[in-house]
Parts: sequence; structure tokens; C-alpha cells
Amino acid sequence: MTAVGRIRLCRGYVTGVATGFPADGVLGIDGYLSAAAARMAVLAGVRQSFAKAEQLLAELCGWELDDDTIRRATHQAARRATATRSERGDAPRFAAAGGAIEVPVDAGKVNTTEGWRDVKVAVFAKRAAGEPARPEQWAQRELPAPSVRAVVAAIEEVSAFAGRVRAEADRLGVTTAPDVTVLGDGAEWVWNLAGEVVPQAGGVLDIYHALEHVANAAKALWGEGTVEAATQLEAGRAALLRGGKAALEGWIGAACVAVAGETSTEPLLELAAYFGRHPTRVGYAERLACGRSIGSGLVEGSIKQ
Repeated sequence: MTAVGRIRLCRGYVTGVATGFPADGVLGIDGYLSAAAARMAVLAGVRQSFAKAEQLLAELCGWELDDDTIRRATHQAARRATATRSERGDAPRFAAAGGAIEVPVDAGKVNTTEGWRDVKVAVFAKRAAGEPARPEQWAQRELPAPSVRAVVAAIEEVSAFAGRVRAEADRLGVTTAPDVTVLGDGAEWVWNLAGEVVPQAGGVLDIYHALEHVANAAKALWGEGTVEAATQLEAGRAALLRGGKAALEGWIGAACVAVAGETSTEPLLELAAYFGRHPTRVGYAERLACGRSIGSGLVEGSIKQ
């Protein structure tokens, strides 16, 4: 019989019966959750709203576990994870893992009791190099999964979050490591944080955000869905991936000449100004040739979730 099959209901709470559940399954909430039940409740609680987590557990497990219990269990698990970070013992495993260090950083909006606020996330990971790739292969290649990773997340101001990230970098030995790359979506606070926490790290502008700016300029000038816009976007994408800022500026110059006389070139000038703020963060061809990442998807997915 599975662990789920050994769970019965008791006034809206889930209790382990028979054997297989350790004594530390008791949580400091009204009622009792076995360790296995708490794990499932928290997993549902961090992936869905608590109300939806209640529905999910009812459909999948037949539980009548109310959303408030899921909320309290999830919050307690978060407090416990935060309090024991320095005791987790994963720093030696991080140091021994193979691969180069990547630190993708991002933020997203969450609805809290105090209104919409930013939740900031930084991931510390090591990833082995993949197969070398040409610029035109950037979207089809498959990189190895990270060999190890640790996550820092909080709803707080940048100054406080920077201290949190610095403490984790120190704990994992990343602060003075020789090969560190910070990946971000272009927000200035990300690069300021990187300069404060890991000043020796290189920076990479997430390729998807970079190409989004190129696409927006092409659509603004040649119209969304037109053949000319698609042609120009492909040319701009190829230039950026092949030669970084210098090659993209060459495409921008050619595009300015190609624009109809009555059309404003302001979108192209804004595009040039945007990449002017990231001159050393768009060396995509070199990283592709070395089998390195050029996107911050490792953290983007967490933010979307």
C-alpha cells in the first residue's frame, strides 16, 4: 500500500496510520500532519494558490484538507527552511560539484496582504558545459541540467535582498570564485546587486529579453506580422547572436537606411541606446561556442510559477 493509501482523514487534518511516518511529522498547527502528508500539502501550496491546492489535493488524494491548514503548513516549512539554511551542509557538495557557476537573478509581482509587491529570486547553480553550438543553433541546442543549485528568495527591498544574496554567496564560496556569471533580464537593480555581491562576475543579458527588444523595434517600423518585419527581425537576431553589440549596431544602421522616408527611426535609436547599456553582456557567440548558457530561464520559470 502506498503512503497515500495509509492516510485517513480526521476533522479536516491528515494523520499517518500504521507505520512508515516518522515522529517529526507533527507540525505546530491545529491538528496533525504526517511528514509525508505535510510534504504533499506544502508541494501543492507552493505551486498553486492555497485555495487551488485544497482542490488539487481533494481531487488527487481525496483529502478534505482546508486551505488555511495548507497555508500554515507552507509558511512553517518556509520558516524552517530559512532558519536552517546555514545548517544544511550543502556547501561542500556545491564546492565539489562540476561546472561553471551561474547566478540568474529576477523579480516578479506577487499579491500580498499589503498589495502587489516584488518577490526577488537568485539561483546559485553549477552547470557543466554543453556541446559547442553555432549562433544559428542557439534555440535548438540542449544544455546539461545544473549539477547542483541553491535558491534565495524574499519579498523585500533590493538592499535587504542584496545582503541575503551576499550571505548565500559567502556560504557557498561563490563570492571569490574565479568563474561566475550573473544572468539577468536587463533591469539595472540586477547588475547593481551583482556588482555589490560578486563584483568579479561576468554578466549576460538574457537572450530572450534581448531579442524581444529587437522584435519590438522591427514591429514598430515595419508592422506586426509583415514579411518585412520578419525579415528584418531575422537579420537583427543573426547580427546580435553572431557579433554582439557591434554587429547589432551595424544592422541598426542598415535598417535606418531601409526605413521609408516618412517613418520615424526612433525605435531603432531607442534600441541602440538600450544595448548601449549592456556592451559587455551580449557576447553570445563566444558562450555558444563554449557550450555555456545565454539565458536566465533557470530563474524565469520560478518567477512565472
